[in-house]
Amino acid sequence: MFKKILIANRGEIACRVIKSARKMGIKTVAVYSEADRDALHVEMADEAVFIGPPAAAESYLLIEKIVEACKQTGAEAVHPGYGFLSEREAFPRALEAAGIVFIGPNPGAIAAMGDKIESKKAAAKANVSTVPGYLGVITDDKHAVKIADEIGYPVMIKASAGGGGKGMRIAHSTSEVVEGFNLAKAEAKSSFGDDRVFIEKFIVDPRHIEIQVLGDKHGNVIYLGERECSIQRRNQKVIEEAPSPLLDETTRRKMGEQAVALAKAVNYDSAGTVEFVAGQDKSFYFLEMNTRLQVEHPVTELVTGVDLVEQMIRVAAGEKLQLAQKDVTLTGWAVESRVYAEDPFRNFLPSIGRLVKYRPPAESKSDNITVRNDTGVQEGGEISIYYDPMIAKLVTHAPSRAAAIEAQSHALDAFYIDGIRHNIPFLSALMSHPRWREGNLSTGFIAEEFPKGFAARAPEGEVARRIAAVAAAVDSIYGERKRQISGQLIGRAVTRAGRRAVWLEREEIALDVARDGDVVTVAFIGADGKTGTPHKLSSSWKPGVPVWEGTIDGHNVAMQVRPMASGIRIAHQGYEVAVNVFTEIEAAAARLMPVGVKADTGKKLLCPMPGLVVSIAVTEGQDVKAGETLAVVEAMKMQNVLRAERDGTVKKIHAAAGATLAVDALILEFA
Repeated sequence: MFKKILIANRGEIACRVIKSARKMGIKTVAVYSEADRDALHVEMADEAVFIGPPAAAESYLLIEKIVEACKQTGAEAVHPGYGFLSEREAFPRALEAAGIVFIGPNPGAIAAMGDKIESKKAAAKANVSTVPGYLGVITDDKHAVKIADEIGYPVMIKASAGGGGKGMRIAHSTSEVVEGFNLAKAEAKSSFGDDRVFIEKFIVDPRHIEIQVLGDKHGNVIYLGERECSIQRRNQKVIEEAPSPLLDETTRRKMGEQAVALAKAVNYDSAGTVEFVAGQDKSFYFLEMNTRLQVEHPVTELVTGVDLVEQMIRVAAGEKLQLAQKDVTLTGWAVESRVYAEDPFRNFLPSIGRLVKYRPPAESKSDNITVRNDTGVQEGGEISIYYDPMIAKLVTHAPSRAAAIEAQSHALDAFYIDGIRHNIPFLSALMSHPRWREGNLSTGFIAEEFPKGFAARAPEGEVARRIAAVAAAVDSIYGERKRQISGQLIGRAVTRAGRRAVWLEREEIALDVARDGDVVTVAFIGADGKTGTPHKLSSSWKPGVPVWEGTIDGHNVAMQVRPMASGIRIAHQGYEVAVNVFTEIEAAAARLMPVGVKADTGKKLLCPMPGLVVSIAVTEGQDVKAGETLAVVEAMKMQNVLRAERDGTVKKIHAAAGATLAVDALILEFA
């Protein structure tokens, strides 16, 4: 077995590999760019080597720097993680030439399956059902349009060397093919150094299901069940689960056996994933093979009990698989949410900055519920513009799908991040969505259920009352602390019953509240003025703790609590609302206050996220129609097209191509 390995990656996957290596008694070496000098993976590793500037093309993507770092530290093997060099055939060949072991598949398997075009050709040769498409070289956008017309719309334009949703576009018309083709090529070039793309038929209402395979260097290959990855946004996975609510045992076996046959055909010898697009009728087609560890591997690990990183290391060291297919069993259900540094209320645009507070839920395993958080950041760290916006992968495991979802929902409510915007409100909203809970999924789920994007919503019904009750409990504790400071309260914390008006924004909920130790009793006041049944809230929460965790009538509840100048802001199950708790006298005065009106910015195009201006598509004095492209801004390796929301005339342009802009920086004005 290896004594020391190097991880040619960063962030949460580098930390994940370090954990398994440490468990195996193997020392680790991290590599880092200037932007990652203080990163968590650097801190966790036994050694760390600086490899260059922040841009991945000048650091993490330079094979010679990784090889030199191995020689410098005496690392015997390299784990590539995912992304970066993980699917570059040249990387394991360069390592082999230097006498270093690659912890991944052999170069031949990467060549055969890592390239999306070549993998489809290999699958077709092996009589695997594939999606109709064009796998040849596409010369330009006119050629792309011709191919799309022949295949029939909609079509998927996809980077040959792609992954993670980069370099991927769906087109429903010739104009969308032209734009999508050029954007996909640009993103593919930027992310993978390879601008080749292919086009295939886009299956309507599909599900994305993938099979985890594991092979060794002795000809053994097994499959470890499937993952459902249908909840996607912009072709990037958001939530994954294992197993899939669609599959039965017969379909699972058919997909697994096909995946194994394909892996054996290319002598696959590591962890890998065979992806399928599946119809709602359980029909399935080969999509691609990822010759690396997947981002969503934790759900497979939790339902199988197999440490995939450990298995990769053992296989690379020449060991035989200790598992046979008959030994693989799926136990319970696992759900994974990808926590990203992006603003769901601004169409999920990237957010960068310092993690002023980072308080994930505690990892635990009790009462048949497991909470796991794979992360590569820590409080005080910086979210950079240079890399993928993932902050963490929050995973829960339970005996049933419903229990795993409940555990995930609670864990998301207890996940507190401050300093940047993040997608936890959206993830929380998804967890309580009826269609998600029913398992009625497709890759179009988010577009169909949130056609106008994710907007702030006003809590209603039971959720509103729950938020109001917690707000009243928090307010009572703040009140007690104030009285203790002023000397008005001595001894046990007991609050006399009092009438309160709780405002969720401008929505008013009347209630009575009383506190006795850690228990707060809340009774809501009906429209008829009568007091309802009391509800008991129990929590050890204290001021300064960012998450209120406790029970309401015996049911576990978590809410994020942020103090404001005149109240508190509470986040719960996808709702974020400003809350004020008034006495009756204060409420009477508040009702007389005018409602503030936001300034109109409709005549300005503001930069929606920090990024680099790739191009300005208009000129001063130009008339534009709603939907026309105004500018393209790149952030975190994704190119974002900014379009006109209405007809108008460009009055003045304030930014130029090549400029780096902050969020809300002015790009142009309309007359």
